[in-house]
Amino acid sequence: MFSVLVTLVLGDRLAADDAASPDDVVSEATEASEATKESESPADVVGGAAKPSADDDKSSPSATDSEIKLVDPPTAEDLNPTPEVVAALQAGPRALSLAFRLAAKRATPSVVVIYSYGQDSDETEQEEQQTGENEDPLPLLERAEIPPPPPATEKLTGLGSGVIMSEDGLVITNNHVINNAKRVVVQLPDETRVDAQVVRGDPESDVAMLRVTSEQPLTPIAVGDSDKLEIGDWVLAIGSPFKLEATVSAGIISGKDRRLERIPRSSMLQTDAAINPGNSGGALIDLDGKVVGISTAIATRSGFYQGVGFAIPINQAQWIAQELDRHGEVRRAAIGTTLVELKPRIAKKFDLEPYSGILVYQVIKGSVAEKAGIQALDVIVGFAGERVRDSNSLQEAIERQPIGSKQPIVIQRGEKQIELMVELATVEDPTGGE
Repeated sequence: MFSVLVTLVLGDRLAADDAASPDDVVSEATEASEATKESESPADVVGGAAKPSADDDKSSPSATDSEIKLVDPPTAEDLNPTPEVVAALQAGPRALSLAFRLAAKRATPSVVVIYSYGQDSDETEQEEQQTGENEDPLPLLERAEIPPPPPATEKLTGLGSGVIMSEDGLVITNNHVINNAKRVVVQLPDETRVDAQVVRGDPESDVAMLRVTSEQPLTPIAVGDSDKLEIGDWVLAIGSPFKLEATVSAGIISGKDRRLERIPRSSMLQTDAAINPGNSGGALIDLDGKVVGISTAIATRSGFYQGVGFAIPINQAQWIAQELDRHGEVRRAAIGTTLVELKPRIAKKFDLEPYSGILVYQVIKGSVAEKAGIQALDVIVGFAGERVRDSNSLQEAIERQPIGSKQPIVIQRGEKQIELMVELATVEDPTGGE
């Protein structure tokens, strides 16, 4: 406040100085000083600036403008604000704190601890020796997730978290938490432990599902829509880092559609919510307490949290878990094309509008795409009634459709927009098996 007031008064003084000669400035300043001594009273000062008196109005307007006044010291009201002022200042932070609290209470009863026993340690050691100095700067959390084994006949080789998705015992976690485990134990929120009866994982996406039964009712988590997340949205990460159960950390969505080399089919959410060893497979939730992602990996050079974490979008994780649950594997649909995003450099090369769709760079001979009439250099702008945003979203949209189903696909070919029907095949055989 002081700097603002001084700046304003100094500005007026400099303006007056520019308009007058040095002798005039000295004369005016002297007159203003004498006038101020005679006429100024405490009531004439408001906020550190002198109020003009009646005499000042009749004299030169620069008389009072040229005098610099100091800001009044803080008042008792400034030092002791009223409850109304305090409430207004705290309204935003308190509302956010309450939102965090309610979201955590809603979601925490659905987050479990997962213990894996008997994983092949030789494979882990061999993998570490192979990576050596060229270790991936975006490692999964599995290396740091191995706590000291307890005194027992079975060796505890993995620790992570999981999310209860249904009342009948479907749990989602990461594949690297349970991979090659001889036994997987799930600790429920009430601290009872049950063995997982079904354990299935998908290394391509690092998603795994478990089936458990419990004498007590299970509390499934509410599911959000990860497609609607935007960068800057608040999220909470819930898991069991370092065996500290039901730990909650807060952050925002820092990025979307991140690709990790060690997870071939990844389209990750990036967050700065603290994710540490033991968080793998835990819930990333929004402020409504709905799960929007499954915590999976961190970017780190220390092995621990450094501000960059990654989570699998729940829309993708849930679909993969359902495929594993129903079919024992993930059946991914395909049409048999090589796709390229129309970034400015690529678009310029083919004389196309940047980001106008997804360029079909190549069509596999005999594929269902070729049979449907799709050609190289067509631009896909829509699939299954939805506009195409990017190559990742198009690939995911195709993958999740039933194999063998016929889906509309809209392409831009020159000046024409054409709608074709394509019968989806499998990734392993894009020709449709004919």
